[in-house]
Amino acid sequence: MSVPIVTIFGGSGFIGRQVAQRMARAGWRVRVAVRRPDEAGFVRPYGFVGQVEPIQANIRDEASTRAAIVGATAVVNCTGILSPSGKQTFEAILDEGPARIARLAAEAGVTSLVHLSAIGANPDSASAYAAGKGRGEAAVLAAFPNAVILRPSVVFGDGDSFFNKFAAMARLLPIVPVVAPETRFQPVYVGDVAETAARGAAGTLPAGIYELGGPEVVSFRDIMARILKITDRRRLAFAIPPGLARIPAGILDFVQRITGGLVANTVVTNDQITLLEHDNVISGKLPGLIEVGIVPTAMEAVLEDYLYVYRPHGQFDAITDSARNLRPRT
Repeated sequence: MSVPIVTIFGGSGFIGRQVAQRMARAGWRVRVAVRRPDEAGFVRPYGFVGQVEPIQANIRDEASTRAAIVGATAVVNCTGILSPSGKQTFEAILDEGPARIARLAAEAGVTSLVHLSAIGANPDSASAYAAGKGRGEAAVLAAFPNAVILRPSVVFGDGDSFFNKFAAMARLLPIVPVVAPETRFQPVYVGDVAETAARGAAGTLPAGIYELGGPEVVSFRDIMARILKITDRRRLAFAIPPGLARIPAGILDFVQRITGGLVANTVVTNDQITLLEHDNVISGKLPGLIEVGIVPTAMEAVLEDYLYVYRPHGQFDAITDSARNLRPRT
């Protein structure tokens, strides 16, 4: 009996690598399809020798995408960008890329397709990101009606781009800006998202759209307070209305455009501000982690494990605090 193959596009990324580990543990041969496979060698130890292999594929390119899919039983698309840069546009990565993957997967006779989307995906959204995600979902379902589509809220875990970003800002800045502080999120653990994707790839989930959120709904203000507490930073979290935040965001967006992406806007884009004007929580109208059979992981169980590096003394922070209380011998 041959070993089934799964192709994971974006398999070396934050969520993709977690999916790759789970598929390898389940006995699958794993193709980690990435643009630069020479930088993805770290995925090989996820399985036995030859079980997990990084391969070259660019979802903007028809030939390499097809080659990555041929012979696979399942395909998982974890590719995505938070802001456009150069040829990596929202249209190319969030819209056209998923459409290409789904079409070629159907042509190749792939059994299971999992597509990673996001809460708020809507082709009519005022946000270019959310609209691209919405168009991508529609294209996937048109080409592969039995696909499993996952819509997570903001994802947390070691290597995330949300909690790490603000923890890093708190380490450097005396005042931390918080745009739209009352916007609500339902942070979901990367391991829970990856486990759901792995089950979808294995064919154990019914086709359809799933909304993935954690056990808590919290405001952006509350999230920032937790980050400051965990990192032991005394900082002023300064609330900024979205309208005011658009001024510096627009300047940074303009600089990125005129430099062709050489100077990237890694702070906040106008499109991200548009997203922040809307809550990022599950609707309750679609199945989620509970229906999948996964108990959502709480932030408290994970955040400290990787945010401790942003403390003034890192892993020695508690020891340093204790040392201050020691009295010299007389």
